[in-house]
Amino acid sequence: MGAFLDKPKTEKHNAHGAGNGLRFGLSSMQGWRVEMEDAHTAVVGLPHGLDDWSFFAVYDGHAGSRVANYCSKHLLEHIISSNEDFRPGHDSVEGVKSGIRSGFLKIDEYMRNFSELRNGMDRSGSTAVGVLLSPEHLYFINCGDSRAVLCRAGQVRFSTQDHKPCNPREKERIQNAGGSVMIQRVNGSLAVSRALGDYDYKCVDGKGPTEQLVSPEPEVFEIPRVPDEDEFVVLACDGIWDVMSNEELCEFVHSRLEVCDDLEKVCNSVVDTCLHKGSRDNMSVVLVCLPNAPKISEEAVKREAELDKFLESRVEEVMEKSGEEGVPDLACVMRNLSAENIPNLPPGGGLASKRSVIEAVYNRLNPHREDDGSGGDLDDPW
Repeated sequence: MGAFLDKPKTEKHNAHGAGNGLRFGLSSMQGWRVEMEDAHTAVVGLPHGLDDWSFFAVYDGHAGSRVANYCSKHLLEHIISSNEDFRPGHDSVEGVKSGIRSGFLKIDEYMRNFSELRNGMDRSGSTAVGVLLSPEHLYFINCGDSRAVLCRAGQVRFSTQDHKPCNPREKERIQNAGGSVMIQRVNGSLAVSRALGDYDYKCVDGKGPTEQLVSPEPEVFEIPRVPDEDEFVVLACDGIWDVMSNEELCEFVHSRLEVCDDLEKVCNSVVDTCLHKGSRDNMSVVLVCLPNAPKISEEAVKREAELDKFLESRVEEVMEKSGEEGVPDLACVMRNLSAENIPNLPPGGGLASKRSVIEAVYNRLNPHREDDGSGGDLDDPW
């Protein structure tokens, strides 16, 4: 089956924490991929006297996990230690931004000297998307096609821009380095135009590190914090964004926070929903809730319970109607329900976000079923 498994691996890695006036949760899942190549960082309270700063990041590895894993452990220290550019203070926004950029270039040059990366035994690379929170600012950092979004006052206030080879600015750099963009990939092979690692694409003589076919330089955006309006930040790899738009994900997370205050569970529901929407990639999501994040709503909890009860009764009806035709499979039940106009489905998540509820009723009514892998199949997410 090539790069895919026969069944998705749905076991999850979770973590959570709190501090500096924020809470975070994260979830990562291998999914349909043969290997898990994602990694993440979550640090509340930074070293070198930056106790009131925090840092979160997601790394989406490709062609192996070595670069992603190393960056998850060491990128932060390359940014804030022994970095003359990184000088936090009241008037140092540009210094922080410059320090972040030079930290990326330094870790990229440092990893190049790892023997297996230098001799071509390991050709791995990784995207990186992160947010550095100071008491006054949010610094969004992006290198590749993972993405960060900020939800403010119930709306998507900011999102990073994916670095794809077809983007005019990226394409110009690739061509200036003697490369080409074919089938939306660098030299017809790599689907991202900026990444850490990927040294096969960083060996053009006469060109600096940010002028290569693939650049390790991140884009860094500074946004002043608005405590009364800032709700949450979501960082996720493209396995999430392949099946959800910025608005859909923010609406979905917003709705989940009104019915659940366990951030790990909220992140798990994002990952599971994306699996059921048809994502075939590794999936990782980090949710950072700021003080103005949505709180549990009794009305929303009641509505959710009513929806679950309605779905349970509908599954029972669909199963009963099958009669002589035999028991329908779960995918058939999902398709039946998807054709209906079901009120109060979670915004952004839709019926896919309720698959676990539907599956539980189906399994209770059909205890002798054959296991279908719980993720549908590659051609039919239902």
